[in-house]
Amino acid sequence: MKAARPGRALICGSLAFDTIMVFGDRFANHILPDKIHILNVAFLVPQLRREYGGCAGNIAYNLKLLGDSAYPMATVGRDFGPYREWMARAGVPDDHVKVIDTELTAQAFITTDLDDNQITAFHPGAMQHAHLNRVTDARDIAIGIVAPDGREGMIEHAAQFAAARIPFIFDPGQGLPMFSAAELTRFISQATWVTVNDYEWQLLKQKTGWSVEELTQHVTALIVTRGAAGSVIHTRDQEIAIPCARAAAVVDPTGCGDAYRAGLIHGLLHGLDWPSTGHIASLMGAIKIESRGTQNHRFTRAEFDARLAGAFAPAPAQGRGHLG
Repeated sequence: MKAARPGRALICGSLAFDTIMVFGDRFANHILPDKIHILNVAFLVPQLRREYGGCAGNIAYNLKLLGDSAYPMATVGRDFGPYREWMARAGVPDDHVKVIDTELTAQAFITTDLDDNQITAFHPGAMQHAHLNRVTDARDIAIGIVAPDGREGMIEHAAQFAAARIPFIFDPGQGLPMFSAAELTRFISQATWVTVNDYEWQLLKQKTGWSVEELTQHVTALIVTRGAAGSVIHTRDQEIAIPCARAAAVVDPTGCGDAYRAGLIHGLLHGLDWPSTGHIASLMGAIKIESRGTQNHRFTRAEFDARLAGAFAPAPAQGRGHLG
């Protein structure tokens, strides 16, 4: 009997242009500490590139590489045309991408120096209208994620997933400071899973006052990523340490968290156990870090499976029954 095809994933989050500039010196050589109150500096940036990014775009792109059906849900501006063409070439659907003609697409302008320090300016643009999209506009959704987006959109999409009884991941990311303790506890109570990095976990713990044990009374699992130290999956009755997969080269960490989250969603869609899911997520992050930009890495599914088989010992078992 042929296995049923996994359902679709709805990825609620941002689509954004990332303009990345490299300053061939150190900021510290040009910023005078005693004049910081009258700062007026200009940096010559001979290297510049424009990348397609945003959490929804990055996660959906990585899920497409894994062979899954992932639909970004986002609001974009009148300048979105080149990104839409890229999505079409990459095979990422744009069914739930809404254009706001009066706005520009969200954009990040990032200047990096030789010490990897960064100065970033972010324009939210059309992202602020994310609430105009509704989860119920999408059909046949098996799983969702609420990733960083417009504040009102994140609140409404979480409530809509919960009302529709669609399991979803709450991934507050850099949007976490926007929310009060009461709002964060509501998100967590509505979600099925929560994922944060180690810094965000400390902030979430401080704001809610909840320990791991208390938070996992509300969700099936809390997943905390720790960069080169790997990640930890906390459930109500176990703690699963996931090692960091080895990268062939550390080129650009931007977007690694989104690649990891795509691996989580893949495991959840396919009913894999937590160790298998964590290993897939870890390897996705490692593959991403080997390329510049957030959507420039490539692999076939056969190549991924071969690399996965050799990345962890013992090799991850394929199975069901641990994801709740």
